Amino acid sequence: MSWFTRVRNSLGFTAEKKTTEKDLWIKCSNCQDMLFVQDYEANLKVCTSCGHHGRLGADARLAMLLDAGYKVLPMPEVSEDPLGFRDTKKYTDRLKAARAASPHRDAFVVGSGTIDTRPAVVGVQDFGFMGGSMGMAVGEAFCKGAEEALRRHCGYVVVTAAGGARMQEGILSLMQMPRATVMTRRLKAAGLPYIVVLSDPTTGGVTASYAMLGDIHIAEPGALIGFAGQRVIQDTIREQLPDGFQRAEYLHKHGMVDMVVPRHELRATLANVLDYLQPVKAA
Repeated sequence: MSWFTRVRNSLGFTAEKKTTEKDLWIKCSNCQDMLFVQDYEANLKVCTSCGHHGRLGADARLAMLLDAGYKVLPMPEVSEDPLGFRDTKKYTDRLKAARAASPHRDAFVVGSGTIDTRPAVVGVQDFGFMGGSMGMAVGEAFCKGAEEALRRHCGYVVVTAAGGARMQEGILSLMQMPRATVMTRRLKAAGLPYIVVLSDPTTGGVTASYAMLGDIHIAEPGALIGFAGQRVIQDTIREQLPDGFQRAEYLHKHGMVDMVVPRHELRATLANVLDYLQPVKAA
């Protein structure tokens, strides 16, 4: 028995260990500064030291963009685990774990309301739900959001954040790419704006489909945007890629993104874009 243990035991009491329900501090992944969680979340998860944009959940994103009183569309029912897929875990177990950590049943959530009084439907991809991966539920929710915009005859805003297609659903997940593409064409045929907000990260099959088919593409600062990973590209072409490759600012400079907008200015920017693309007719 150590001297410290003997002394502690002789005192006849131990200090009560106090815990909190959640951490009070968070470290910025970019500048490594310690941030007070409450202030960080109040600042829409933007670092007050370096301006790094953290990842927002679906509910926080909808509340940030839509006026109060918006409604969340019910998540469409789809066949779960159509392939009976299993890797190190059953796909059904992965879904249960993801749902236990999320208020929603899958990675795409649609809100219908207004953005600074402009009618709009907003679809949000949540990276926190299985990396925002695109499966049948995501594809169906995207299409339902487009149908709601067609019904209301208003703009459709989609905030992307995904690692790509959901491998546990195989070819069925890839089929969501043409389905979503068809819906973007229907919006165009109806003369309705389709605006994409690219958040970190937007990659894989999502980038190869509805993420890059917007009338206007807006990216958040520093967002990773691409199809294949940087290392895969570098190994394929056997050349060193430039600094900042696949980041929002690089894509904006090279004409792949229309504008890079800080999160605090996004709502007002979307309202202006909606005004340009679908001006309200005078009564």
